[in-house]
Amino acid sequence: MHSNAALILVDMQCGMRPENTGPRNNPQAEDNMERLLVHWRKQRRPVVHVRHMSRMPGSPFWPGTPNCDFQPRFAPLASEHRMEKNVADAFANSGLERWLRLRDISDLVVVGVSTNNSVEATVRAASCLGFGVTLPEDACYTYDKADYLGAVRPAAEWHLMALSNLQGEYATIRSTDAILA
Repeated sequence: MHSNAALILVDMQCGMRPENTGPRNNPQAEDNMERLLVHWRKQRRPVVHVRHMSRMPGSPFWPGTPNCDFQPRFAPLASEHRMEKNVADAFANSGLERWLRLRDISDLVVVGVSTNNSVEATVRAASCLGFGVTLPEDACYTYDKADYLGAVRPAAEWHLMALSNLQGEYATIRSTDAILA
């Protein structure tokens, strides 16, 4: 990983706090994200804060609602890049690729929520655009949800499947400790 690798924090908004969501995995994920964020800041590496702004009226992430605010522990510093997305993939119509290319950034560490949605979509897009991606398995999480047949599956299962889909072809899966070592 290059010394200017960017840390990408996906959807760490107030609407994703535990009191606003259902059962999930990786209860330590936010602590690991914060450890990575503190490290990136100390190293003066690039940090990108991504937040979802829905286009669907009535969505919990409708622009202007408190759910769209960044969680205080992940509030961007003035020197850090902030961007908004309207779909799962942080690269789609957002200018993120251009921002990274202008700074000659080729390696990314992606963290956030949810593993099998916005994190997975962002990692896939980044890899397809030629970025090297590292995904810390313990600094992202997801929720229990029903599969397309209606069977509710636990968050840990969705998380594992998403990581398995990404490992190798799209990303290198590591732990926070391994990245910080």
